[in-house]
Amino acid sequence: MRSWWRVQLGGPSGWFRRGLGLAVVLLSLSGSAYADPPPAPTQDFREIIRRARAKVFPALIYVAPVVEEYSGGRRERREVGGSGVVISPDGLAVTNWHVIQNAVTIRVLLSDGSFTRAQVVGVDPETDLGLIRLEAPRAESASSTLLPAKLPFASFADSSRLEPGDFVLAMGAPWGLSRSISQGIIAATERYLEGRSEYSLWLQTDASINPGNSGGPLVNTDGEVVGINTLGSSGGGDLGFAVPSNTVVQIVESLRRDGLVGRAWTGLRLQPLRDFSRNLVFEADRGVLVASIDRGSPAERAGFEVGDLLLELNGSPFFARFREEIPEINARLAALPIDRDATLRVRRGTAERTLELTPALRGRSSGSDLELPRWNLTVKAIDKEAHSTLSAFAEDGVFVQGLRRPGNAARSGLRRGDIIVRADGVAIESIADLDAVYECVANRDGEPVVLIEVLRRGARRQVVLDFRREYGP
Repeated sequence: MRSWWRVQLGGPSGWFRRGLGLAVVLLSLSGSAYADPPPAPTQDFREIIRRARAKVFPALIYVAPVVEEYSGGRRERREVGGSGVVISPDGLAVTNWHVIQNAVTIRVLLSDGSFTRAQVVGVDPETDLGLIRLEAPRAESASSTLLPAKLPFASFADSSRLEPGDFVLAMGAPWGLSRSISQGIIAATERYLEGRSEYSLWLQTDASINPGNSGGPLVNTDGEVVGINTLGSSGGGDLGFAVPSNTVVQIVESLRRDGLVGRAWTGLRLQPLRDFSRNLVFEADRGVLVASIDRGSPAERAGFEVGDLLLELNGSPFFARFREEIPEINARLAALPIDRDATLRVRRGTAERTLELTPALRGRSSGSDLELPRWNLTVKAIDKEAHSTLSAFAEDGVFVQGLRRPGNAARSGLRRGDIIVRADGVAIESIADLDAVYECVANRDGEPVVLIEVLRRGARRQVVLDFRREYGP
């Protein structure tokens, strides 16, 4: 036996060398099988899209409110369009606030082609979200049917798990067309938008979002809602933004429970330590800067000053290097208990101090509207938060919201933004005050004129409003 090995492999040393080489080859081949397992069968992407669509499409709705507007100097009604998504079997649906803002009635087209009406449960202008509830349809058309006992509804995913590059689908009714889907990816998960990111950041996607898509769902490939489509590029293209689902879930819970989102108002306007868009770098290892303070706010009364560095809130530190970190701090301030003292640690110059601040309840995002048809104008109540420029001159009161052209108020010299201080000798502090004067003046005998005193950019002016002319409806 030994001699056979010697003949075949050339002696003991040759046997060892060649046997070792053979073993190495065999181990190499077997090892490669463990290191690189065969790839799993790939899924057809079209099938993934179909499954995701099948989960959410039945819950997609077209929202068609009739809204009342005052901006043209008279009260007008028109129908607008948007999208929404049903989120519960009993008919709760999410859309955008700007879709149902000032809605008088809301019609909803369901996925089966039938329509119904909806009532507003609550809105949150700060995040541009609205919650509506679908009603059983009225017998207005052959297409009207009773709502099913359980409506198809969509589920939310955890938007914090999204990453740039994830595939998403934007669903809705762009330009008033029938329901559609556009495909894209998540371009950014924490996008800051100046003037629109006070309490939440945005998802950015290149899935096409056009007018009419507003309020529709942004969906992942598992068929779950990761956002509510809200903004698109005015020039079209691949720039769209959605409210993250985690923000939506939080807001919906408040709207379902209270009909609104109660937030504390401090009057503090903040900016990060580093703002490269303004070429500003503040050398600090903690804190957030006070950029401005609302007039008459709790922060002003507490003694805060522009340039203060806020370090702590009730012992919990602040740190906002970049503007993307500001919304989270604003949310913390907004969650403070109303009318209860909060302690803030502040650095002013080189010294640190503690200030006590008592937050107030944040007011409405807009005041009441009133149409004065004989005068051909509409007015609005000043809201100290929504109309900060006007409230710098008058904390309360009424301002000219819209002028009809041609019309009596415009011809007499009134302008949009004028704050009405007195009318016919009566001090105007509210919508009710002006309405009472209008009813008296418009119906009394004599010359159809009234003296209006306004505040225009801080300067008082007298305007004689002659309303003898009649303009068409």
